[in-house]
Amino acid sequence: VQLQASGGGLVQPGDSLRLSCAASGRSVRNHAMAWFRQAPGKERAFVGAILWNDEKYYEDSVKGRFTISRDDAKNTVYLRMDSLKPEDTASYYCAAAEHVWINLLSRPSQYDYWGQGTQVTVSS
Repeated sequence: VQLQASGGGLVQPGDSLRLSCAASGRSVRNHAMAWFRQAPGKERAFVGAILWNDEKYYEDSVKGRFTISRDDAKNTVYLRMDSLKPEDTASYYCAAAEHVWINLLSRPSQYDYWGQGTQVTVSS
């Protein structure tokens, strides 16, 4: 599975942005798909995930602002980000896991495939 993340950019606080993660190689319908982010000098952090049964999980600081969705026909997962804040500034990565326990969703080591990062900068 190859993952290609895109959609990052420079936006102002309060703006919205949608990131895309296009998968190729095979369908990721039965994978757990997640988004992580990494700010300079910080560890890669869990943002959210969507499971094979379409259950969604989010890190507390993005709940109510970020939404993960998937388009199976396009083999693509999206991260819609609303009400962006300067602290959301980071490189965003998508990841796929063939098998992962729900209580381990936030651990980068649980994911089998990674896309390259796409930079999101929130600044006035």
